[in-house]
Amino acid sequence: MDFRASHRYAHISAKKARPAADLIRGLDVNRALDVLAVTQTRGAALIGKVLRSAVANAGQNEAVDVNSLIVRDARVDEGPLIHGRIRYRPGSMGRSNPIRRRTSHIKIVLSEREAS
Repeated sequence: MDFRASHRYAHISAKKARPAADLIRGLDVNRALDVLAVTQTRGAALIGKVLRSAVANAGQNEAVDVNSLIVRDARVDEGPLIHGRIRYRPGSMGRSNPIRRRTSHIKIVLSEREAS
């Protein structure tokens, strides 16, 4: 059985959050939380929150042992650009370039470890 959690429109670019997701993919939940705790990036903090949410979702099912879960999939996809009040910064040759405020969608899927 799979347990999912997601954080949509996170205020971080996907490029900055993906390395933290790559660190935990395939690990068991407790090890993944330990790895994210010592990884000092904003992406790791946001992914840690989503991972704890997925563990809490799995905890709602009494038939599941939370300690036997593994991170089956950890994805960080690009979200839309935040426009709001568009600000500009100086560009080359007297031009102006818009400031792109990027967002991302963080998705984590947990599954039970297969008995072997």
